[in-house]
Amino acid sequence: MNVDYIKRIVKEQEEEMEEILKGDIIPREYEEVLFKYLSRPNILAITGIRRSGKSVLAMLLKRRLKLPSAYINFDDERLVGLDMRELVKVEQAFYELYGDVDVMIFDEIQNVEGWELFLNRLRRRKRIIITGSNSELMHSELSTHLTGRYIDVVIFPFSFREFTGMKLDSSSALTTKEIAEIRRRFNQYVEGSSFPEYKFFGKSIVRRIYEDIVNKDCVRRYSIKQERTFKDLTYYIISNYGNLFTYRKLKDIFNIGDVHTVKNYISYLENSFLIIVLNKFSYKLKEHEKSPKKVYPMEHSFANFLAFRRTRDMGRLYETLVAVELLRQNSLRDEKREIYYYRDRNGYEVDFVIKYGERVEKLIQVSISDGEMKEREYRSLLIVSKELKCDDLLIINEEKEGIEEVEWRGIRKRIRFIPLWRWLLTHT
Repeated sequence: MNVDYIKRIVKEQEEEMEEILKGDIIPREYEEVLFKYLSRPNILAITGIRRSGKSVLAMLLKRRLKLPSAYINFDDERLVGLDMRELVKVEQAFYELYGDVDVMIFDEIQNVEGWELFLNRLRRRKRIIITGSNSELMHSELSTHLTGRYIDVVIFPFSFREFTGMKLDSSSALTTKEIAEIRRRFNQYVEGSSFPEYKFFGKSIVRRIYEDIVNKDCVRRYSIKQERTFKDLTYYIISNYGNLFTYRKLKDIFNIGDVHTVKNYISYLENSFLIIVLNKFSYKLKEHEKSPKKVYPMEHSFANFLAFRRTRDMGRLYETLVAVELLRQNSLRDEKREIYYYRDRNGYEVDFVIKYGERVEKLIQVSISDGEMKEREYRSLLIVSKELKCDDLLIINEEKEGIEEVEWRGIRKRIRFIPLWRWLLTHT
């Protein structure tokens, strides 16, 4: 591949990105967080699910830096087969087109074999932004060759705050009209998708993204031979979101040869950002491996438009939105939290256990139901709070707001209630 051919591709890609940036670009919460990492030569790795806005975010950071820069996207059929030796030609093309650039953006760079060694040389003098849609590949290669010399951040499609352009604090007072408008937008968000392109292409883009992840990021990348079995397992996992699974049960359902293969399949889906897998909370690491896992789609529209269902399960959909938002907020923090579910031997379960350092920081229950079921969720929260020695208790629900003191079997605790729409606008 000659330099002139690469230059033509670079120019065409740049023009395409500039056209996109002329449109109605929704500001991203990540911009402030990531900009500080580019104050000096360094590598910033932006990973996340396909079509979550990684490329646009990289271009917005480039524009904000106001330095000579260059961009190339390796998720382009014209660049298939490019290897490490030809990356030098990409660098040359940049210099011939733009002079001595200070900022270089390499989109979906994991498609080029040997890319990490190339960047190890450039990072000493340049501000480098790389993006990728595979967490394992990006992180393993970066950590092997660039230990301590890069920053990596996982980004997600639009949060509800970005979707509405609103952010509330816990004391924000709203009029009835304002609440009605927020709830209208909330219903649009919940029933639709947070992918940026959804507003242009509707649910067809959701299916396209799902198929690209399964086919390109999993089957092709990992050379999966039992393609039909893998796709059936993936569909089963997506359709059973919010439920528990074990590797052995999946092995038996799909008649897969061994548990190790099932573990690999699940890891491929996680690495490609298609699903979120939560371990059961325990202070014993062996319990993490032995206990059933809980799974959610990384994007709630996979549940809306792709999962097999008879009726919409709003409880599980609410849980999914909370799981994704907890991970999104974690990606914006310097000090990360660990996120688990919990179930004790008597079946009392809490949806989310948030651990920070050595202590359980918060317990979160998600509920939209009334009556007996809601009473059971109160009980679970109280019992588990005693077991895990945590007093910060939250129930995210449909409408209820405030703090109540609740007692059961001698356990008396204060529980905070907040509607999901408000929590999504205030959570930090």
